[in-house]
Amino acid sequence: MTAGPLVVLVGPMGSGKSTVGALLAERLGVSFLDTDQEVERRTGRTVADIITTDGEPAFRALEHEAVAHAAAAHTGVLALGGGAVLHAGTRALLAGLPTVFLDVRVDEAMKRLGEGAGRPLLADDPRRRWERLMADRRALYLGLARAVVATDGRTPHEIERAVTEEWEREKA
Repeated sequence: MTAGPLVVLVGPMGSGKSTVGALLAERLGVSFLDTDQEVERRTGRTVADIITTDGEPAFRALEHEAVAHAAAAHTGVLALGGGAVLHAGTRALLAGLPTVFLDVRVDEAMKRLGEGAGRPLLADDPRRRWERLMADRRALYLGLARAVVATDGRTPHEIERAVTEEWEREKA
């Protein structure tokens, strides 16, 4: 067995990475780590505050540090922030790791995110901004993923079961 995360979840805001990741970790009997929460823990600040005050590039650098540490030391389920894949160093760290892309369409994401409150990257026009972010990131998610799980119209438990099936298939 290789060192590093058992499963890495990637995908856009609203795909369910944090919720599904926690359920998956519980099912597998391992720990769960969300890199956005890890950045917040390390800095004592919210992601929104970092992006709004210091800018997205500053946040991406902190996020990359969290991913680098987790890729080397975390052996459970790892959920990355939606834009983590934008950093070339992060993509290099994820190469070869068991990565699952949680795919979601804009209508479903908007239901889950509401008006994007607390998400500075969705300010002003959440739907249009989400679509633009997804257009920029989709190929990166697909390039890293060993499996893609559609999340539209599914409960978190149904998504977790689908990820578990993909994980078990990968192990076989």
